[in-house]
Amino acid sequence: MGYIEPAPLKDEKNPFEAMMSRFHIASQILGLDDEVYNVLKSPAKQVIVSLPITMDDGSIRVFDGYRVIHSNILGPSKGGIRFDPGVNLDEVKALAAWMTWKCAVVDIPYGGAKGGIQCNPREMSSGEIERLMRAFTLAMIEIFGPDRDIPAPDMGTGPREMAWLMDEFSRTQGMTINSVVTGKPLVLGGSLGRTEATGRGVMVSALAAMEKLRINPYKSTCAVQGFGNVGSFAALLLAERGVKVVAVSDLSGAYFNENGIDIQAAIDFRNGNNGTMDGYSGAEKIEGNDILELEVDVLVPAATEDVINSQNAEKIRAKLIVEGANGPTSAKADTIINDKGIMVAPDILANAGGVTVSYFEWVQNRLGYKWTGERVNRRSDRIMKDAFDNVYKTSQEYDVSMRIAAYIVAIDKVAKTYKFRGGY
Repeated sequence: MGYIEPAPLKDEKNPFEAMMSRFHIASQILGLDDEVYNVLKSPAKQVIVSLPITMDDGSIRVFDGYRVIHSNILGPSKGGIRFDPGVNLDEVKALAAWMTWKCAVVDIPYGGAKGGIQCNPREMSSGEIERLMRAFTLAMIEIFGPDRDIPAPDMGTGPREMAWLMDEFSRTQGMTINSVVTGKPLVLGGSLGRTEATGRGVMVSALAAMEKLRINPYKSTCAVQGFGNVGSFAALLLAERGVKVVAVSDLSGAYFNENGIDIQAAIDFRNGNNGTMDGYSGAEKIEGNDILELEVDVLVPAATEDVINSQNAEKIRAKLIVEGANGPTSAKADTIINDKGIMVAPDILANAGGVTVSYFEWVQNRLGYKWTGERVNRRSDRIMKDAFDNVYKTSQEYDVSMRIAAYIVAIDKVAKTYKFRGGY
């Protein structure tokens, strides 16, 4: 048998362990007792379903679906549903826990949940995706509910899928219940400002951090890794506030222009080019991962997890990292980044703009009243700024990184609520 190349080392065996390592550190600093520690680390409910779906060719395929409710201590659980070939229980468990901390950091009365179906939506027709979404909704009919568990879109799903979910749930109740899900189309009770909400929260966090670091936005540079919904809105909104975005990247590679990229033009190009930046001429093409190592003031990783890891953390030259993606920095890289003195606005704080506006959508549905886009933005900006200031103050108080401070704020809030409710 010949020599087999070893698999590339990923820093984390699984995302749940990465989340737990930070949770553990923050819990020790808080002096959390064993009872509360064990309650908060374990998901409240894990549901696994098999969904037999009739495909367009008449064959039946069975898909695995998951819904993990990590916590409902603060209120009904909240979290997206992803359609992706890589969906598995460990990933869904980690993302559900992240949602708990994210809602607690921005002081929203929700617990955390996450769902997913192991499938490849790119290889499925819209009819097959619709049947899958409706079957999943029926399988979760005892789980979902505006006061129990409120799903939302995630990777591979969007407003269309949420409309099907709302319709299927409403049919079983005999009335229209649009507050069962967020991220819906506007005409079905979706909220203005929802599409750009996560990117907007990244922008607010970046500006708040730049203020603390005394970086003048009008004299600063920024690189955005991942030019999807979050990255492109973050880049656009930062550019509008004077920040020079010198590099962006997507699956087709990275694009660099030291004089700054015209972000609106880049977004228009991507939208007219099958959703990819391939062939973009407004910047020179560089290696995809090189974008992380550019000498810029602000780095926004807004793609996938673990892109900043023990292999490349030493080479990062940004003064500030604002995490648009979930878990873009591995736990091992945290130590290296902290030792270098780079400030990180962590994912559970920086990308919580999305869940904040999801909460606003739910509130509007419950009130039966629509807010203006201006009101949505004003309120979400205030929540994000207050959350940032609170985490920053905690990081100074305990002399810890912003990430551990965010976990301290979140865990402290959930633990105190658990105690006030008298445990279970």
